[in-house]
Amino acid sequence: MLPPEIELDAELRKVVTIRACCTLRLFVPIKGRPAPEVKWTREHGESLDRASIESTSSYTLLIVENVNRFDSGKYILTIENSSGSKSAFVNVRVLDTPGAPQDLKIKEVTKSSVTLTWEPPLIDGGSKIKNYIVEKRESTRKAYSTVNANCHKTSWKVDSLQEGCNYYFRVLAENEYGIGLPVETSESVKVSERPLPPGKITLLDVTRNSVSLSWEKPEHDGGSRILGYIVEMQSKGSEKWSTCATVKVTEATITGLIQGEEYTFRVSAQNEKGISDPRQLGIPVVAKDLVIPPAFKLLFTTFSVLAGEDLKVDVPFVGRPKPAVFWHKDDVALKQTTRVNAESSENNTVLTIKEACREDVGELRYRVTGLIENHDYEYRVSAENAAGLSEPSPPSTYYKACDPIYKPGPPNNPKVVDVTRSSVFLSWSKPIYDGGSEIQGYIVEKCDVSDGEWSICTPPTGIKNTHMEVEKLVEKHEYKFRICAVNKAGVGEHADVPGSVIVEEKMEAPDLDLDMELRKIVNVRAGGSLRLFVPIRGRPTPEVKWGKMDGEIREAAIIDTTSSFTSLVLDNVNRFDTGKYTLTLENSSGTKSAFVSVRVLDTPSAPVNLKIREITKDSVSLSWEPPLLDGGAKIKNYIIEKREATRKAYAAVVTNCHKTSWKVDQLQEGCYYFFRISAENEYGIGLPAETSDPIKVAEVPQPPGKITVDDVTRNSVSLSWAKPEHDGGSKIIQYIVEMQAKGSEKWSECARVKTLEAVITNLTQGEEYLFRVMAVNEKGKSDPRALAVPIVAKDLVIEPDVRPAFHSYSIQVGQDLKVEVPIAGRPKPTVTWVKDGQPLRQTTRVNVSDLTDLTILNIKETSKEDSGTYEITVANVVGQKSASVEIITLDKPDPPVGPVKFDEISAESITLSWNPPAYTGGCQITNYVVHKRDTTTTVWETVSATVARTTLKVTKLKTGSEYQFRIFAENRYGQNQRYEFRVIAKNAAGAISKPSDSTGPITARDEVELPRISMDPKYKDTIVVNAGETFRLEADVHGKPLPTIKWYKGDKELEETARYEIKNTDFTVRICASNDEKSICGSWTTEGLGNYQHHKGFYDCLLEPAR
Repeated sequence: MLPPEIELDAELRKVVTIRACCTLRLFVPIKGRPAPEVKWTREHGESLDRASIESTSSYTLLIVENVNRFDSGKYILTIENSSGSKSAFVNVRVLDTPGAPQDLKIKEVTKSSVTLTWEPPLIDGGSKIKNYIVEKRESTRKAYSTVNANCHKTSWKVDSLQEGCNYYFRVLAENEYGIGLPVETSESVKVSERPLPPGKITLLDVTRNSVSLSWEKPEHDGGSRILGYIVEMQSKGSEKWSTCATVKVTEATITGLIQGEEYTFRVSAQNEKGISDPRQLGIPVVAKDLVIPPAFKLLFTTFSVLAGEDLKVDVPFVGRPKPAVFWHKDDVALKQTTRVNAESSENNTVLTIKEACREDVGELRYRVTGLIENHDYEYRVSAENAAGLSEPSPPSTYYKACDPIYKPGPPNNPKVVDVTRSSVFLSWSKPIYDGGSEIQGYIVEKCDVSDGEWSICTPPTGIKNTHMEVEKLVEKHEYKFRICAVNKAGVGEHADVPGSVIVEEKMEAPDLDLDMELRKIVNVRAGGSLRLFVPIRGRPTPEVKWGKMDGEIREAAIIDTTSSFTSLVLDNVNRFDTGKYTLTLENSSGTKSAFVSVRVLDTPSAPVNLKIREITKDSVSLSWEPPLLDGGAKIKNYIIEKREATRKAYAAVVTNCHKTSWKVDQLQEGCYYFFRISAENEYGIGLPAETSDPIKVAEVPQPPGKITVDDVTRNSVSLSWAKPEHDGGSKIIQYIVEMQAKGSEKWSECARVKTLEAVITNLTQGEEYLFRVMAVNEKGKSDPRALAVPIVAKDLVIEPDVRPAFHSYSIQVGQDLKVEVPIAGRPKPTVTWVKDGQPLRQTTRVNVSDLTDLTILNIKETSKEDSGTYEITVANVVGQKSASVEIITLDKPDPPVGPVKFDEISAESITLSWNPPAYTGGCQITNYVVHKRDTTTTVWETVSATVARTTLKVTKLKTGSEYQFRIFAENRYGQNQRYEFRVIAKNAAGAISKPSDSTGPITARDEVELPRISMDPKYKDTIVVNAGETFRLEADVHGKPLPTIKWYKGDKELEETARYEIKNTDFTVRICASNDEKSICGSWTTEGLGNYQHHKGFYDCLLEPAR
C-alpha cells in the first residue's frame, strides 16, 4: 500500500501562460498503490467537456485544444486510493482578447444623450485593459458605429443623438491582444425625456358633485408619445394632492365631490420617460349646481318655406337646470302630429313641419310707428268685435326700436368655374347691398333648358359658401343657373349665371407644379420623414405613378392622390431611400413626367466588390470599391476588421484607411479568417461588406523535392519524388505530373496522384520525354520541379545483383525463419538457391518465393539440419551474380565425440580426454561437466562442472574401487544428452576390473532466446511531429530470459522524467515525449540486452512548426 503522490513539474508550479487557439497540455506524474483514482476539476465548477483526459497508474494528462479566454483559471487535480488522497492545482492564464465588460447600465437619458456605466470584464485575457470602445446602433439598422474608440474610464455620455429615436449601445474592452467580446443593451433605449406640462386648463361644467375640465396638449412631448394625463385634486385646507382621474384624452369629468366644498385641480402629462410638472387650474372651484336663467339664441325670427316642402326650425337655448320646452302656435299649445312635431335636447329644440301648407302660417303682424330709436318696447294685443275689446294678451318681450332691414340685392359676378360629365362648379361674390342685415346664406337654382323647370339645388335655408358644385346633372344636357342671397328680411333678387352650360367632360393634358424646393436636391436626415407634395391638374383626372430610378420605393411609403395633388410620405428614411423619385401623370390627353432628387444624410452603405487579391502564408490583400450610397457626405476613410473563424467578435486592423485596398499581415499561418470593410463619413460608420466564406491564410506550396526515376520500360516510366519543403500552410491535396515530348513546347498533364510516386504509361518506344511535377494545395499549384535529364522510353538492361542485408542469420531450433534478400536486374533475373553445394530441396517446410525485388527463404520449425551455407545466384541475359548467407541453428550441443581416452591411471587418479561434439549448437561450448559413480553405489558425484578443455585429471579415487564416468557438453542453450561410457579400474598389481553398466541419459536445462526488437514499418521513415504535440515510439520485444531495455537519444541514455514517460512490459516497450521544445529532433534508439547479445531499433524524428 502506497499513499498517492503528485509530482508537479517546476513549470506547472508557476502560472502556465498560453496563447489563445493553442493547445494546453498539463502532464503530471503520479504514484500510489493501488493505482489512485484521478479527478480533474475547475476552481469555480466550470465544465471540462472540451478537455481530453488520459490517466494511467504513473501519470495523468489533461489536454484542451484551441483554448480561449474562458479556459483561464485554476485547474485542480485530486488523486485518491484506499491509502489516502492528494490534491494540487495549476494556474493557467490564456493570453487572449478580454471577455465582455460587466453590468452595463443606462445611468441617464435626455432628449439628445444617453449616459452609460459598466464594470471591467471578469476575464482580462491575461493582459491589462488598455481602453474601452463605445458603439451605438439605431434600432432600425444592423451595423454599429463607433462613438469613442479610446475610452479610459468605465462610463461615457453618448450625445448628439436624434430625439425620439431608439438606440442600442455596446461596450468592448481592448488589451494588447485585440478587442474582446461586447456587452450590449438587451433592449433599445429611446432618446427622450419627460414631457412639458399640459397647456391651459378650462372649466367646462360644475355640479353639486362633479367638475368637467379640458386642457391643451403640452407644447413638447419630450420626444416620446403622450401615454395619458393624470388629474389631481386638493381639498381646501389640505396639503395633500390625490389622483382623481387618469385619461388618454384632453378632458375629464371628476365625480364624487362634496357639495359646497372648494377644490383645486391640476393636470400632468405622462410619456415613457415619466410624468411632467403639473399645470394648475387658475382658480378654486366650489362643487355646486349652476343656476342659469333660460334664454333663446334665435338666428332668425321669420322662416319662409314653399308650400309642399319640408321645414325644419332649429332653436338653440341655454339654462341650468335644464329648462322645460313648450311650443305654441297662435298662443295655443302646439298639437303634435306625424307631420308637425318638435324634439328637444340639452341645448336646442327642433320643430319639423313636413309638406308645409297655408294652415302652418302663424302670427298676425301690425306696424307700430312713432317709436324712439334705441328704446326698448314691449307689446300686447287685444281683439275687438261688435261686443267690444277683449282682454289684452300677455306682454311680449322687449324689442329695441331701430332701422328696418330689407331683402339683399343680387349676388355679384356669378360664373361657371368648371364642368365635368355630371356636375358644374359655380362661384360668386357677396351682394353689393346686403339690405341692412348680414347675409345668412345663398340659394342656388338650376334649370334644364330642355324642360324649362327651375329647381332649388341648396337647402331651403341656403349655403354659407360663395361657391358650389351642382351635382347629379345629366351628361350632354344644357343648363341655366341663378343665385339668390338670404338675410333676415328674406330671399333677395336673383343673379343669373351668364349663358347656358352644356354638361360634358373637358379635356385637359396633365400638368404638375413642382415647388422650387423640389427642383433642388431634397436633403433629409436618416430617421426623419420625407414628404413630397406636388399639385397636379388634368382632365380627365390623370393616373399618377410614383417610381424610383435604380430601385423600388419601399412598401412603407404612403402615397395619396386626388384630382388636384399627389403626395409621397416616407417615414424613418435611411440611406437606401436616396435617389431620383419619378412622378408620371397620364390621361387620355397625354402624359407629363418630372423627378425629385432626394439625398438621405446617413452613414454610407456597404463598400462593393470586395475581393481577395492575394494570399500568402501570413497575409491577405483586400481590394474593394466605394459604396454606391455615400450617405450624402464624402467618404472620409475605411475601417478594416478581421475575425478568426473560431471567434464571434471582429478586431480592428486599421480604422483610418484612405484607399480602396489593404494588406492585412501578421496573420496566423493555416488559420481561417473573415474580413469586413466599412466606410465612414461625417454621419458615422456605415454598413459592412464581409467576405462570405472564411479565408485560409496559406499560399501555394513550394515545388516538390528531388525527382527520381524508379523504372523505365518501352512504354512507361516510374517516377518518385520528395515532399515539398513547405506546404504553404495548407495540406497537399495532390500532385500533377506533366510531360513534354522532344521537339514539342507543349507540356501535357499525364497523371494526378495523392502519393509521392506515379507510373506514366502509353509512351512511344524510343521517344525522348521530359517530366515535371507540381504540388497542389487549396491555394493552387506550386512551381514545377523538373527531372534533370530527359528519359528515353525503352526497356532498361541492368546487370543482376543480389545483396543480402546480413551475412549470417541465427535462429533457435523449433522457431520459424524468414530470410529476405533484395535482388535487382532488368530483365527480371532468375533466382537459384544452393545449400552446402547442393541445390536446395524445397518442401512444405522449406521453400523459396520470389518477388520483383526480393527473394525470400521460409523455414518452418527450424531443425539443426537447416544450418549451413546458402548460396543465392541471380542471372539474366546480361550476366549473373552470387552471394551467400550462413544460417546458424541455435540448440543444445551434441554429446562429446569419443572414444574417451584414459591416460595416466594410478591408484588414486585417472586422466580423461575426449573430442568436442560434432554439433556445437550454433554457438561456442562454454564448458564440460564430468560426473563419477562408484559402482557399488547408485549416486553420481560431480567431479567438475567447469571443465573448459577436453581433458581432465580425476583425483582422490579409492584404490581398488571401480568407477563409472559420464561427460556433458554445455553451451548457452543448455547441456547435451549425456555422453555415456564405462570405466575399468586398474590397481597397482595390474588387475583390471569388469566394466560397469551404462546409466542412461539425463535432461537438459531451460531454453535461451536471443533478444530481438521489431518495429512498425512506419518508423523506417523520418517521423514528423508538429511543435506542441505529444509523440510516442513503440516496439515489440522478444527474448529469453526477458531482456533489459534501454532508450537513447543520440548517445545519451534516457531516464523517466515529467517529459519522458517510459513504459515497458514483457513484450512491448514505449516512450511518450511531451513536445514543447525542439530537443525532440534527431535519432532515437531502443536497445534490448540479453545474457550474451543485444539488439537495437532506430528512429529519426523531425519537428515541424505548429499551425
